[in-house]
Amino acid sequence: MASEEASLRALESLMTEFFHNCTTNERKREIEELLNNFAQQIGAWRFCLYFLSSTRNDYVMMYSLTVFENLINKMWLGVPSQDKMEIRSCLPKLLLTHHKTLPYFIRNKLCKVIVDIGRQDWPMFYHDFFTNILQLIQSPATTPLGLIMLKTTSEELACPREDLSIARKEELRKLLLEQVQTVLGLLTGDLLSSLLQSPSTAKLLNQPIPVLDTESEYICSLALECLAHLFSWIPLSTSITPSLLTTIFHFARFGCDTRARKMSSLNGSSQNSVLNQEHGRLGVLAMSCINELMSKNCVPVEFEEYLLRMFQQTFYLLQKITKENNAHTVKSRLEELDESYIEKFTDFLRLFVSVHLRRIESYSQFPVVEFLALLFKYTFHQPTHEGYFSCLDIWTLFLDYLTSKIKSRLADKEAVLNRYEDALVLLLTEVLNRIQFRYNQAQLEELDDETLDDDQQTEWQRYLRQSLEVVAKVMELLPTHAFSTLFPVLQENLDVYLGLQQFIVTSGTSHRLNITAENDCRRLHCSLRDLSSLLQAVGRLAEYFTGDMFATRVNDAHTVVERLVKVTLYGSQIKLYNIETAVPSVLKPDLIDVHAQSLAALQAYCHWLAQFYSEVHRQNPTQFVSLVSTALEAITPLISSKVQEKLLLSSCHLLVSLATTVRPVFLISIPAVQKMFNRITDTSAQRLPDKAQILVCRALSNILLLPWPNLPESEQQWAIRSANHASLISALTRDYRSLKSSAILPQRKIQQDDTKTVIHQTLSVLEDIVESISGEATKSRQLCYQSLQESVQVSLALFPAFIHQSDVTDEMLSFFLTLFQGLRVQMGVPFTEQVIQTFLNMFTREQLAESILHDGSTGCRVVEKFLRILQVVVQEPGQVFKPFLPNIISLCMEQVYPIVAERSSPDVKAELFELLFRVLHHNWRYFFKSSILASVQRGVADEQMENEAQFSTIMQAFGQSFLQPDIHLFKQNLFYLETLNTKQKLYHKKIFRTSMLFQFVNVLLQVLFHKSHDLLQEEIGIAIYNMASVDFDSFYSAFLPGFLASCDGVDTNQKNVLGRNFKMDRDLPSFTQNVHRLVNDLRYYRLCNDSLPPGTVKL
Repeated sequence: MASEEASLRALESLMTEFFHNCTTNERKREIEELLNNFAQQIGAWRFCLYFLSSTRNDYVMMYSLTVFENLINKMWLGVPSQDKMEIRSCLPKLLLTHHKTLPYFIRNKLCKVIVDIGRQDWPMFYHDFFTNILQLIQSPATTPLGLIMLKTTSEELACPREDLSIARKEELRKLLLEQVQTVLGLLTGDLLSSLLQSPSTAKLLNQPIPVLDTESEYICSLALECLAHLFSWIPLSTSITPSLLTTIFHFARFGCDTRARKMSSLNGSSQNSVLNQEHGRLGVLAMSCINELMSKNCVPVEFEEYLLRMFQQTFYLLQKITKENNAHTVKSRLEELDESYIEKFTDFLRLFVSVHLRRIESYSQFPVVEFLALLFKYTFHQPTHEGYFSCLDIWTLFLDYLTSKIKSRLADKEAVLNRYEDALVLLLTEVLNRIQFRYNQAQLEELDDETLDDDQQTEWQRYLRQSLEVVAKVMELLPTHAFSTLFPVLQENLDVYLGLQQFIVTSGTSHRLNITAENDCRRLHCSLRDLSSLLQAVGRLAEYFTGDMFATRVNDAHTVVERLVKVTLYGSQIKLYNIETAVPSVLKPDLIDVHAQSLAALQAYCHWLAQFYSEVHRQNPTQFVSLVSTALEAITPLISSKVQEKLLLSSCHLLVSLATTVRPVFLISIPAVQKMFNRITDTSAQRLPDKAQILVCRALSNILLLPWPNLPESEQQWAIRSANHASLISALTRDYRSLKSSAILPQRKIQQDDTKTVIHQTLSVLEDIVESISGEATKSRQLCYQSLQESVQVSLALFPAFIHQSDVTDEMLSFFLTLFQGLRVQMGVPFTEQVIQTFLNMFTREQLAESILHDGSTGCRVVEKFLRILQVVVQEPGQVFKPFLPNIISLCMEQVYPIVAERSSPDVKAELFELLFRVLHHNWRYFFKSSILASVQRGVADEQMENEAQFSTIMQAFGQSFLQPDIHLFKQNLFYLETLNTKQKLYHKKIFRTSMLFQFVNVLLQVLFHKSHDLLQEEIGIAIYNMASVDFDSFYSAFLPGFLASCDGVDTNQKNVLGRNFKMDRDLPSFTQNVHRLVNDLRYYRLCNDSLPPGTVKL
């Protein structure tokens, strides 16, 4: 034993040294190598067995167990059977002897190592593996240990990892399922129910909660953890009995017991407090079990009765949680409960509503309306914002369910609505109260309105948006109620806002708001914040006044729009955004926000205004004219660089909507609009900030270009409007067009910066104008291009001068891309050809390499935009651009592809492959000439192929892309191949079938084997099936044997087993199952063979 003793001492000192904070990384690597070499030795496990029984050093024990783990999972096949027997006998004995003294993490690791042996050897060589676990559970001294073993067994054997063959995985699951009945009986009958000391009947849920000692609580928590894991994989069947459910619900009550907390805080003892935490934890664990059952959407018929029972018990728990009495409000009760318990309980309610409500609602025994009343209480007494958000999500799910139910059963719509009307009205009122400072100031003040989250919104914005979504969904179901609830509240806050005029004091040029008392300022702040929120609510509801509901709700909508127009004009006239206040840091932003929100709300009603225009313009247009003219009066003073950006942009957006959505014929003749035209075209006037300038130019362009509604073509006055548009564009591009002569000359730095500014400012405006017109009628696009023609030609002339400045090229190509997407027909063939030719000439291989390799992300963006322009070109039907195809393909394959192929970065690749896909998809006959008639006469085999070399090179590039790590590119390209097969029968083409098909299948199988793109397993399996199904006979007789023959690391016998296990199925589900089985087992065999000691003879 001396050598073992010496080895142990050496190992202990090595381990201590390794984890010492003074040890260098270099030394740590040396120690690591030493330990790895030791572990690889045959027989190292004997030393480790000695170490485990003789040391108290945690590091040494952990290392020894890792050696065993490695031996069992990777080398077990090569371990002599005598040694295996010894290990199977020694490790459980070690566990039994030391389990009470071992640190918990060592004990758990040892349990896992024993379970790993069971995973390999049970039942054939380790027949008492599971029986031992059951015996441990039944013996009081070892119950906790048995439960830990059981949970580990469920984790490791029910869903084992890759290192087992499929047949073994199936065998293990079958063996475990045979034990389920026994295990559940043992856990709930013998353990949990007996510890509750009560017969398991449902009516005893209201009995006092039993007091458990520490040991009992520990056992209960382990048993519930086991159940939660078992429920994650066992089928819902007769195993889950009513008494089992009742027992679990008994434990769920532990989470809502606040008395225990009270007692522990009164006694003040830390032991009580720990006990109490365990008490709460049992509730959390029980809810985890229930949620595992709840999350299963597929419920067998015999299980529905259990579900009903489950929900009745839930109903009881919800009543208990939300019960009010003298000592407790609901909120204080919820605050006292464990946060995790509340979280689990909310999850449970969400699962109930989303998955099971439709099943349970029809049962008369389940009081749905009363359930909603309790859910209402639970929601509006949540102690945290996150909890409240989660509950709002549940209401959203319920409202969606109700909406779809009504749509599918329109006949009894009224009956359904009447049943829930009171609950919905109550919900609406409370949600509206919750977003108002007037009712909920303390909570709303806590919300952060500065930090943006991943969705680019602040906590306050998220709170408001989620609340308004609930309001909108109620509005959809009960429009009249919702409107009559919301409008009076809005009106009340508007009266405060409109009454501010009387407090404005003017001295000289400055205006001051004469409200100075702290209390008044605070009340005004709250009222303005509420008005801002309510304006957003009114805007959110705009869609429920249009379409089919227009006629019935026209008066309500008119009232709203009239009020909004009045408010926006009021704000602009008395210039509330520039007013001095007693608390400028608070009240000024409030006033600006209300003004901006009133404009945004009015913008939301532009669709209603458009419908109003088309319905009433013949009978009584004065109301409409008045609304639009007043709105423009409110907008015009705000379009100035002196106005705050938030307000400026809101007014610009409203102007765009009036010009684009409403399109009144008289818009151009309104003085305010003419004033805006003059301001924008006056070069001496101060330019607006970029965003605002773009929006105003878009609005002015659309006023002139978009057809007026309700008027015939003959009355559209196109000649005058076209001339006006040309002069507008001419004024906007004056500086830009003058660059044509000077940009070619060498420029100083300052001149160059000025030139870049002009290019940026002009192109951003022009690009936006083209983009906004691209989906419109041909006439509008024609007029637009006529006005832009000279600027477009200037852009093309300037392009070569800036080819080495990627920031400018990027903007120019953005502009050309937008032109190609929106106005390519209007550009005409000759000019389009000239543009493409210029680009093809400019983007030489050197230029492409410079852009991609040296200009960083901007350079890559330039090339991507160029490729996107070519995508538009190759999609164009007809023969016009076909002559460019050879050059485009050669640019892709000979110039771009060699530069990007070897780079790991995904830049440019996605656009390049999309272009190649478009080339194939839209120009199939460039490669496959045969007409339909010819292929019918001659049969598919004799099809005519052209440009074969280019086709092969493109396919090769697709194949290469599957060997690269970028999962997005892989997914995209697999989708492209599948699309080409669906639309053009790619896999059936002779060239693909004979020389490429099985190469692709091979690559895809290798990808599955190496697990490099595991997220796409399903898509890859389907693609392999689609390729193999072209010629199943060849796949089974030639490809599969050839593939197996070429596999390294497996012997002939294993290859034969793999071949036999791949059944000759021809349907998709069975075939893909066979593919995944093949890949899994091949991986398993290689793992086994790698773990065998050198020189092992394999039979």
